[in-house]
Amino acid sequence: MKTKKELIKFIYGPDSAESIEKRINRLQDQWRSLIKVPDIPRGKLPLSQDDVIMISYGDSITKEGISSLQALKEFADPWLQELISGIHILPFSPYTSDDGFSVVDYRQINPDLGSWEDVEDLGERFQLMFDLVLNHCSVSSEWFKGFLTGDDKYSRYFHSIDPSTDLSSVFRPRALPLLTEFETSRGREHVWTTFSPDQVDLDFSNPDVLLEFLDIFLLYASKGAQIIRLDAIGFLWKEIGTTCMHHPKTHAVVQLYRSVLNELAPHVILLTETNVPHKENISYFGDGNDEAHMVYQFTLPPLTLDAYIRENAGHLTDWAQSLTEVNSENSYFNFMSSHDGIGVLPARGYLSDEELDHLIHVVVSRGGKVSYKATPDGEIPYELNINYRDAVNNPDLPVELKAMQFLSSQAVMLVMAGVPGIYIHSLLGSGNWTQGVEESGINRRINREKMDGLILVKELEEEESLRHHIYQGYRSLLKIRRSRKAFDPSSPQTVLKIDPQVFALIRTAYDDSESVLCLQNVSRRRLHLTVDGRNCPIPLPDRCNCLTEGGSVVEAEEGRWEIILEPFEVCWVAF
Repeated sequence: MKTKKELIKFIYGPDSAESIEKRINRLQDQWRSLIKVPDIPRGKLPLSQDDVIMISYGDSITKEGISSLQALKEFADPWLQELISGIHILPFSPYTSDDGFSVVDYRQINPDLGSWEDVEDLGERFQLMFDLVLNHCSVSSEWFKGFLTGDDKYSRYFHSIDPSTDLSSVFRPRALPLLTEFETSRGREHVWTTFSPDQVDLDFSNPDVLLEFLDIFLLYASKGAQIIRLDAIGFLWKEIGTTCMHHPKTHAVVQLYRSVLNELAPHVILLTETNVPHKENISYFGDGNDEAHMVYQFTLPPLTLDAYIRENAGHLTDWAQSLTEVNSENSYFNFMSSHDGIGVLPARGYLSDEELDHLIHVVVSRGGKVSYKATPDGEIPYELNINYRDAVNNPDLPVELKAMQFLSSQAVMLVMAGVPGIYIHSLLGSGNWTQGVEESGINRRINREKMDGLILVKELEEEESLRHHIYQGYRSLLKIRRSRKAFDPSSPQTVLKIDPQVFALIRTAYDDSESVLCLQNVSRRRLHLTVDGRNCPIPLPDRCNCLTEGGSVVEAEEGRWEIILEPFEVCWVAF
């Protein structure tokens, strides 16, 4: 692991390294007494099988007469406390666009959501996960206003680029211009805007920007953040002539922030968000203990969706077998759905062009949208915008079978090594919010419904509703998961090839106290499975305990089990 001084020298050169290190040390001293560090064992992530994170906007649930964050807490305390350990509050600061990801003031809570006190109240019963949107900020921020008016403090906070510069090699996540023209006190300038004209990219080659965000980073730790998500981190460092993606200095910045955490807030987990192919994604683990603690599994959502659409788990199984093993110091953040869409790029190389085209066709037929990105060869699909429930569900199935199909897809996430991140609309069984798309013209709004708390509770209590079936099914699976050591994030997994229509693996507790065979039927067929030495390298005893209501072990003898799975059933068997 490199020292802070070594990292600073690499990022900014030897001439300024000493002065920058002194500034960082002074900043750490200012925050040291304000960050409460719990008593945790060193050398292991402060995570266990009990950890399940729900992803939510601060105003995903509303109620008249109280703030949105208060409404979220009022709902979460009785309905979610037994199911989840933490809540990822998506960007909560004042903003101007992109549903929070165009931040005006990072140090404030959007008054439309509530206050810092509301955030801290939510943290009394739940772990908190915050976003640090550090690649870009809003054009309405004081920083950019200062840049435009010639304030010396902010003159180097942003990238002003000659429009004749060849930027053709830059990786583009959107089919939009890379540069946006602004009128400044110096005349017209073209500023780097990766994601939209309202989101101006920050210039981390200026150490003042790095220090600014380090201060915000430590503010979040002092406010109770136990996981900090580095949004769009892959785009951070710009060097013309390169792709400006995953630059070595981007990795060095993450390592530097990790180094500060190790000294000041060792209980805080650093999570990098990079919606790219798996090999690039896991590069943010660094050497295993010097960069991100966790990375997203962006390949998981599209391959799972493919498995349930084609009713064949072959590609999902092959990918899962290829995964780098996690250890006690790093882990995967497994998710199926989020505020964004389903990434297409992470599926490339696993799905053929024909299979990918079929996946896109089915998503569109089920009410989804397709977002595109620019490449030198033209626009290509980048993201599928659809609620994951409606993407997975065959619309012709009855309600109970729809619930089973969706829950089976979610079980894939729950059994895999890592920490589950469950989007609120998946946990609560929501569908496509077409009204949001029609009103805004924004494709991503299809999965960002704002729910009235009173109506939500009423729908959850309707025993025949799809929402009720999904919530209760999730409740059962999560209670099992949170009670078994085999599902600890660091417990090894062995992915099995038993049947193409089944996603199967065994999780073994890190102390070898138990193992759990996990079977998810991705098809509408009744399956009779034989699990033995031919498809399972782990010896099976003659006794076992079926943890789930689904699945039936019809025969268990030493070395061989016979199991029946009904359509879309989930069967977890402990031994």
